[in-house]
Formats: sequence, structure tokens, C-alpha cells
Amino acid sequence: MDDEFDKLIRRVNQPRVVIDNDACEDATVIQVDSVNKHGILLEVVQVLTDMNLAITKAYISSDGGWFMDVFNVVDNDGNKIRDKEAIDYIQSRIEIGAGFVSSRRGTVGVMPSEEHTSIELAGTDRPGLLSEVCAVLADLRCNVVNAEIWTHNTRAAAVVHVTDDSTNCAINDPKRLSTIKELLCNVLKGSDDLKTAKTMLSAPGVMHRERRLHQIMFADRDYERGGVREVGEGSSRPQVTLLNIEKDYTVITMRSKDRPKLLFDIVCTLTDMQYVVFHGMVNTGRIEAYQEFYIRHLDGLPISSEAERVRVIQCLEAAIERRGSEGIELELCTEDRFGLLSDITRIFRENSLCIKRALISTKGGKANDTFYVTDMTGNPVDAKIIDSIRAQIGHTALQVKHKSSLAPKQPHEETTVGHFFGSIFKARTFQNFKLIRSYS
Repeated sequence: MDDEFDKLIRRVNQPRVVIDNDACEDATVIQVDSVNKHGILLEVVQVLTDMNLAITKAYISSDGGWFMDVFNVVDNDGNKIRDKEAIDYIQSRIEIGAGFVSSRRGTVGVMPSEEHTSIELAGTDRPGLLSEVCAVLADLRCNVVNAEIWTHNTRAAAVVHVTDDSTNCAINDPKRLSTIKELLCNVLKGSDDLKTAKTMLSAPGVMHRERRLHQIMFADRDYERGGVREVGEGSSRPQVTLLNIEKDYTVITMRSKDRPKLLFDIVCTLTDMQYVVFHGMVNTGRIEAYQEFYIRHLDGLPISSEAERVRVIQCLEAAIERRGSEGIELELCTEDRFGLLSDITRIFRENSLCIKRALISTKGGKANDTFYVTDMTGNPVDAKIIDSIRAQIGHTALQVKHKSSLAPKQPHEETTVGHFFGSIFKARTFQNFKLIRSYS
């Protein structure tokens, strides 16, 4: 009855979305008012990030039964959203909800769709792993239509959508699905990962792909792996601090390099860890992003133990780092064909490149893939090797987009900003912070 009553309240009180291009000089302002429910912040942020909008500022308030948030957004070029169709689409998507589905924690089985079969992979990262996975799929006559691959703290995770090469549809034969799962699991196990390698075939459309990648890596406990690294003024690592204050909130403050989808990654992780953001603010600078959230667990309690505090810090650091653009960015744009991804990743492996992150996409007979690569030791790739690879694949097909690992340090510019909610809760323990901005 309570669940049905909540649904009735939400139907009667539909979200109200106001999109204003006059309120701010350099960004479009989106204000969302709605009945509050767990996960609604993630719904809204997911809509904005799925449209490739950068959130430059945000003010979050959801104490009590109402959700009131304001987001300043710009497009990929740093401009306001002027297109009326885009504005109407944003408004309708938020108002009807962003298709939020509660998180799945358990192992899922083999669930093909009519369009494609979704494969989830998790295991120990190593040079050439993606090449081996793609070679197995090609041998099994599986065509990769879309995929996303992340690596972090020696772990690798991927969500891959494949079709049958002969029918261009999902693979339905149970024996063939079982063979795919078994052979991919053998690749992931390698020689020393017999316990943690996982291959799952799951129903697409049930979970947002990037959110699912966060869940896979979280379940693989990637946040615990790796040695102790220093965090200081000169460190590029995210800085996360937690403190309990008055009114039974835990305050999380985060400083990190600004990048696309940063807020989504953080809110996604907090939501899946069963924490609720009651108040918050986001402010991005020329290089750095600052975020401050007042949270409680879903049971209404703040973080109460040192073990929980450490775990939340580790998980938020991992969420920020997983999508970090480590290495040189290579973009492949060419005619799609069966086995293309296997050939490309084989060339990378033969030239001693490590793929740190990849986004694979095919549409209208065209392949549009992005790879972030380093050498075998994690260092920048020699320019001569890149030229050799481009000569093999085609200079027009493979472009060097961004050398993030070679980017020079930018000078800091200082701006003093006080805590957005400090006067409300009389929290006196935080200091002013430096805001630095970047869209590199």
C-alpha cells in the first residue's frame, strides 16, 4: 500500500523543469522541482550526461519530501544550449524520468535480446587482454557492435554488445552462449586469476551501461587494490574527506581534476552504496572541480565507523579514477566490417600498446572507436610507434586526439569560495578552497 501511495503522489506531483538561458551569463540554468525519492538525483544527472552536457555548477537540496536542484550546464564547446529541440528533449526526459532501475547486486545469467547479446567481463588487467577477447569473439563469429572497457588498479571490466555474424541479431542458441561464456572466462583467467575472473551474459536495457561498469568494478573490489600512494598538493589523485557534523549528516568534500561525467560517476557510486545526498554543491574551475555533499545512509544514519569511512573514501576515489583519461587518445573512424576490432587491437598488441580504456561504437555501417593507450609500463607511447600504427591502419582512419599523459601542468588561479551550506549547519571545521577549471 505504501508503494502504491508513493506512486500516486509522484503521478499527481510531476517533476517541474525550468530551463533558462538568461539567468546566467555563461551557462544554461536547469531547475528541477519534484517529489523526492531515492535515486532521483542520479536520474537527472544521468539525463544531462547522456546528452554530453558538462555540469559546471550545481546546487542540490532534497531534505524532506521535495527535491529542488539547480544545474548550470554547457555543451561540448562550452556554449549554452540554444537549440529548441534539445531543450524540449531535456525537459521531457527529466519530467518523465530517466528510466531509473534499482541496482542489481547478484550474478546474472544468460539473457539475450532481439537486437544483441550483452556480455559483462571482469578480471585482472594485463597487456593484450582486449586483443585476446576480441580474437575469441571473432573466432566464434560474434560481431562487436558496441562496447565500453575500463581498467583500474590492475582490474579490467567491460560491457560488450555482440550479434551473430550471419544474422546480425542476438545469439539465442544456449549451447553457443555457453561456449562463448566458457572461452571468454578462460581468456580472463589467464594463469593467475582463477578465482576472480567473471563472464556474464545479461539482458541489455535493464541497466545504464556506465553505471553497470561501476557496479562490476565495485563488486570486484577494485577500490582496495594497488599500493599506497601519496596525496598532497602536487598530487593528481582525487582528495576526498569525510566529517560528521551537526544534524547527523556526514559531509563529503572532494577535489579532483575536472572532466566530463565526473558528477555522474560520484552520484552513481553513492546511490549504489545506498547513500542519500540531502544537500550539495558542485563548482568547477579551469582545472579542478570541487564538490561537497551532505549525506546519510538510506537508513537515515550518518557514517558511524572508521571502517565505513575508509571504505567510502576508497570507493569515491575509485569512481573518480576509473574514467580518468590515462594515456594518448586515439580515435578510429572507418567503414565497419566483421573482425575489424580484432584486427585493430591485435595491431596495438603487436606494437606493445596497453589499452587503458576504450569506447566502441558502430552506426550506419561506420565504426567510431576511441582508445586510451600507454606503453607496456604505463608510460607515454613513443611518437614513432604511433606513426607506425597509423601507417598500418591508415592515417585518415586513425587520429591522435589528445595526449593527456603528456599535457603540461597549468598554472593555478585562485578563487576563494566559502562552504555553500556552512551557515545553515554552522560547520566551522572546513577551510575555504581553491577553484581551478579545465575542460581538457
